[in-house]
Amino acid sequence: MKQPKVIVIGNGMVGYKFCEKLRAKSQAFDILVFGEEPRRAYDRVHLSEYFSGKTAEDLSLSTETWYEEQNITLLLANPVINIDREIKVVYAADGMEYSYDVLVFATGSGAFVPSIPGIEKEGVFVYRTLEDLDLISSYAQKSATAAVIGGGLLGLEAAKALIDLGIENTSIVEFAPRLMPRQIDAAGSDMLQSKLTALGLQIHLNKNTSSIEGEGAIGALAFSDGTSLPVDMLVISAGIKPRDELAKACGIETGPRGGILVDQNMQTNDASVFAIGECALYDGMIYGLIAPGYEMAEVLASNLCAMSKTFTGFDMSTKLKLIGIDVASFGDNFISEPDCRTIIFENKHKGIYKRINISNDGQYLLGGVLIGDAADYNMLLQTANNKMVLSENPEELILGSRGEKDGAASGTGITALPDAALICSCEGISKGDICAAVADGSCENLDDIKKCTKAGTGCGGCVPMIKDLVTYTLKSQGKYVKNVICEHFNYSRQELFDLIHIHQLKSYDEVLDAFGKNDGCEVCKPLVSSLLASLWNEMILKKGNDVAQDSNDRFLANIQKGGSYSVVPRIPGGEITPDKLIVIGEVAKKYNLYTKITGGQRIDMFGAHLNDLPLIWEELIAAGFESGHAYGKGLRTVKSCVGSTWCRFGLHDSVSFAIRIEERYRGIRAPHKFKSAVSGCIRECAEAQSKDFGIIATEKGWNLYVCGNGGSKPQHALLFATDLDSKTCIRYIDRFLMFYIRTADPLTRTATWLNKMEGGIDYLRNVIINDSLGMAAQWEYEIENLISAYQCEWKEAVENPAIRKRFSHFVNAPEEKDPTIEFVEMRGQKKTADWTISNQV
Repeated sequence: MKQPKVIVIGNGMVGYKFCEKLRAKSQAFDILVFGEEPRRAYDRVHLSEYFSGKTAEDLSLSTETWYEEQNITLLLANPVINIDREIKVVYAADGMEYSYDVLVFATGSGAFVPSIPGIEKEGVFVYRTLEDLDLISSYAQKSATAAVIGGGLLGLEAAKALIDLGIENTSIVEFAPRLMPRQIDAAGSDMLQSKLTALGLQIHLNKNTSSIEGEGAIGALAFSDGTSLPVDMLVISAGIKPRDELAKACGIETGPRGGILVDQNMQTNDASVFAIGECALYDGMIYGLIAPGYEMAEVLASNLCAMSKTFTGFDMSTKLKLIGIDVASFGDNFISEPDCRTIIFENKHKGIYKRINISNDGQYLLGGVLIGDAADYNMLLQTANNKMVLSENPEELILGSRGEKDGAASGTGITALPDAALICSCEGISKGDICAAVADGSCENLDDIKKCTKAGTGCGGCVPMIKDLVTYTLKSQGKYVKNVICEHFNYSRQELFDLIHIHQLKSYDEVLDAFGKNDGCEVCKPLVSSLLASLWNEMILKKGNDVAQDSNDRFLANIQKGGSYSVVPRIPGGEITPDKLIVIGEVAKKYNLYTKITGGQRIDMFGAHLNDLPLIWEELIAAGFESGHAYGKGLRTVKSCVGSTWCRFGLHDSVSFAIRIEERYRGIRAPHKFKSAVSGCIRECAEAQSKDFGIIATEKGWNLYVCGNGGSKPQHALLFATDLDSKTCIRYIDRFLMFYIRTADPLTRTATWLNKMEGGIDYLRNVIINDSLGMAAQWEYEIENLISAYQCEWKEAVENPAIRKRFSHFVNAPEEKDPTIEFVEMRGQKKTADWTISNQV
């Protein structure tokens, strides 16, 4: 029996996915695919990563032999040029004709290019294919200024590409009064604009480009308001238009503004012709995201195999990282009062904006916008889509809650989702599908799930939730879930901590030889280095550990976005003498450093050349300063108010106690940075309740609070113990820190550590105060060893010639400074030019 012949016009992501789905369901079809481009289908979602080192092969969706293995004929660089629907034949560019039984348009979309006089000039590009990116990359080498027309998703991606290519002056030109007008509200757009401006991008809103000026090549953009913008390169990314010209030419019905008209089965006005992806117009809408295209592919493949399925529209919620900035919108993101109640969190200092829209009865989450921090996007999306009833404090959805547990412990979160909840929208995989794959023994980790169900192989945004579901299901089956570090160490952080301790290992190479395999990676190297520092508190650059550190620890300073470094001397408790202030000022003037007082009562000095670091440290050390460890995962600051020394409300000397605390724990490394504060009275001027551990004076002593933090997910510390004397307070902190250092996962703040701890604050009190684990004496002994081993890392680096010689830009010319670092003036001080980041990558 002759196999039905399916011809697919288009070899993009959706065309490829259709072939994959159809072949997975049936071998009964003879499939032929025409591709206009000269290469196999590739990942357009991550197209900008082409400028970050990924190759065309890295972006390819299939292996070179996949089509052959699936018995699919693929004709590349051979577009279809004509179709005769009466005799069911397509004519290709190679001069051949091919018959079909089923014809599928997967022609996608092209870049929308506005009709602007001068658009044909040299230096004007579109941002759509790998060939476009090659042209842009080549032209960028001779360009100093560039602009992108379009402030939507694609435009911001194009702007990122230009930044990655090192264009020193890049502008975004948008016709609308705000960026991303189809995805986020005005306040969210304002926050996004401020973050992009801080990165050096110039934003021009309400601008209608009237012409492109220049002799032969572009020289400027002229706007309808009479202004102009000098540029020598332009990328147009102002939207998409469906590729429907071939369908229209053969009589297939299209929409008045473009797009091939399809019904819920993806069928056109011809019973043998179908359309999927961005060329298809369903219910008046072109879907410009990959997930709806994949769903269309699933619907069509199912129907061709007599499995009834329909397309009824698609949720357009999306989460992206644009130029390093999280941007997300979900559900009904534009609804406003009085049709709903809105809850807004805005932190301009951190560049974070969160808005959620709640039903007027307070029962349901309707939608929202997230800028700067979209960590909760997946759960918010599921809460909205599955109409989950909210708690009496819906603000906790974006602010977090005190004593919050993970989903498995509390009965909320992923455990409360129905089995039908769509976890991976790209592949249409539900919570039930994932849990079933784990429950039947087929899958035990993320990689297994990807291979088995394809979940997580699309945009990747669902991966964190998939991991949580795998862990939850395994635990519910009574299985032990091992949280291994990476493929090089088959141990959890806590297990490796204990092994290093037992075997008295002192270097990364020793640990790798004893318990690892291969050469290690960027995940395990800094993690093991942190464990070694937490155990022995030795100079981190000794014994070969320097190559295993992350970039900040490697140079004992924070590398800034311009390629220079910041120097932050420790100022315990915020107390400093006039003489020391003068020294900081003199050093800053001598080395042309930008200075700023931080929120932690210290003085940052920015813009230091790598060569100058040891020289700056020498002068600071001579004046009595030491490293503030602003670069390390350890104690940052112990903030204090002036206390009883000066304040008429002060109950105790908060400054002296803060200094005592800071000098006790300085240099101790932990899974993450930690901060503290001491307030002299309940007025809380030192903000102790927003710290990892905070101390507040009372009439009878000190109240100790633990596990709070500021940042993107602020959380108040919880009251741990009351009316403590100073000695007892420090003893509890000793035990608390050692328990945290020993048991927390990598890069986990104390607040998150407590949130995931079974038993919460009550269990923590029992362990620390009542010594329920019998570990108190051991922890007190260990922390005393760490304290006694403390050495100032700056002083060690200055005095050790082998370490000191690391601080040079050029090995053969150690005195020469990096010429790519340029300084500009900002508010009366020198600041590293933003554009130099591209020269430092």
